[in-house]
Amino acid sequence: MQGRTVRSTIKPAGGNYGALLLPFSSYLVVSIVHVGALACDAAGLAAATKLVLMPALALALLWGWSRSGRGLANVLWLLLAALFFSWLGDGAGAFFPFAPSLPLMLAFFALAHLCYMWTFWRHLAIRPAPFWAWLFAVWWVMLAIILWSPAGSLAPAVTGYGVVLGGTAALATRCHRTLIWGAIFFLASDTILAFRLFVPYAMPAWTSPLVMFTYTLGQGLIVAGALMTLRSHVGADSVKT
Repeated sequence: MQGRTVRSTIKPAGGNYGALLLPFSSYLVVSIVHVGALACDAAGLAAATKLVLMPALALALLWGWSRSGRGLANVLWLLLAALFFSWLGDGAGAFFPFAPSLPLMLAFFALAHLCYMWTFWRHLAIRPAPFWAWLFAVWWVMLAIILWSPAGSLAPAVTGYGVVLGGTAALATRCHRTLIWGAIFFLASDTILAFRLFVPYAMPAWTSPLVMFTYTLGQGLIVAGALMTLRSHVGADSVKT
């Protein structure tokens, strides 16, 4: 993989990343309540808290960004766009009851991943891609083969979504390690969800809260990793191909 390795122009804020925990406190609470509601089959509470997840994370992003020196506003807007499209994906069934929810969910999350991919590629990369980044291509091929028949008419859409999902994870390998783990957990969440949707007989009930546990963890780590990058890197843009 080739592209730009960029360092932000934010003045270093020191190595104390514990200061970033406070902005994420509300998101952490909502995430725990949501996953717990799923585990306890509290459908009403789970549905309500699901729609609060991304707004809570957006507030954490805004708070953390303000504490990071208010630099690289384009990163902020791209991340907010990714969270907005994720929110629409989370609430596709509730927001658009007149339309099939799964295709809408795939479309909105694909847009979210495109925002993430552009942000990782152009603004948050700090190293060249490691050789193992190509493992995500292997993941995509295997997933496409396994799910093509069970997905039926949605197979092309699911395969296309796998491209941006795997692309997000691959591009994240050039970024802060916290962000890398976030992208991996996001990929794990959607992988589990895909099997729950198309191969439900192979998935035990406990994988339902697991989907959202890995999803909330992944999204939170992506945002936290982005903020850590803004806090810890200084200097003009550098290009490495």
